[in-house]
Amino acid sequence: MIQETFAIGGERPVRRLGYGTAQLTGPGYWGPRGDARDAVAVLRRAVERGVTLIDTADNYGPSVAEELLAEALHPYPEGLLVATKGGVVRTGDSAWHIAGRPEQLRAMCEASLRRLRLDTIDLYQLHRLDPEVPMAEQLGTLDALRAEGKIRHLGLDTVTAEQLEAALELTDIAAVQNRYNLLDRASEPLLKLCEARGIAFLPWFPLGNGSLTTDPVCTEVAAAHRATPGQIALAWLLHRSPVLCPTPGTGSLEHLEENLAAAAVRLTEADLSRLGTLG
Repeated sequence: MIQETFAIGGERPVRRLGYGTAQLTGPGYWGPRGDARDAVAVLRRAVERGVTLIDTADNYGPSVAEELLAEALHPYPEGLLVATKGGVVRTGDSAWHIAGRPEQLRAMCEASLRRLRLDTIDLYQLHRLDPEVPMAEQLGTLDALRAEGKIRHLGLDTVTAEQLEAALELTDIAAVQNRYNLLDRASEPLLKLCEARGIAFLPWFPLGNGSLTTDPVCTEVAAAHRATPGQIALAWLLHRSPVLCPTPGTGSLEHLEENLAAAAVRLTEADLSRLGTLG
C-alpha cells in the first residue's frame, strides 16, 4: 500500500503529491507567464483538489511565483505547507548566481516572508550551497532565523549524500530537493540517506523535464492502466519510496488535474519491474 502522506520534520503531515510553482513564470523562470488570473485559478484548484504541499522559490520570476501564491491563497488554509527557497540571485532568464553570505540569506528570507504574507515560513530551503561560504555560516544564518520564529523547518537543494551528512552534523534538515526521476537516479544514495533519517525528498524534474511524457515504456504501462505516461512517471515516484514527495508544476488546469490523478494509479510488481529497465 502506498503511503499517501509524509510528515515534514516529523510533525507536519502533507499529501505526498504536491504542486510546484515554477511553471507559473515565463520562459527560463523569468517574468510572468500569461494572465495572472490563470495562475491564481490553478493555485486555488490545486488546494481544492487536496494539495497540502506547495513549493516555490524567491527567484521564480524573480518574486513572481511567491506573489501569485499569496494573491491566490492568503490567508492560507489550515494544513497547507508553503515551502520556498533562497540563496540564488537572478539577473536574467539564463543568469543564476549563488548568494550564500549570511546577510544575503537573511535579506532573502525576510523578503520572502513579506511577499508570502507570512510570519513564519514552514519550510525554507537553501537553493544552492555557496562554495565560497562555509556551510556552517550558511546553515547558522538559517538556524538563527529559525530561532527568531521566521523559519519552521530547513531544507537543502541539489546536494550530495555526503553534503547532507555534513549538514546534519550542524543542524536538523527536514527536506532535500534534487533531480530524480525514472530516467535519472543519480541521487539514489541521497534518497537512501533520507529514508534512514526520515527526511522528505522533493524530486525536481519528476517528469524528466517532459521527456517521460513520451517515453515508450511509460506509454506501454500507461495503456494498461488507462493513464497517461506522465501519470505513470509520477506514480512510480510515489511507489519508489515513502519519503519522495513530487511537486510537479503546470500553468494549466487540465494538466493539473492529470498530474494529481496520478496519486490514484496503483502499479503492479510487473509494472515496476518494466519501468525499472529505464534509467
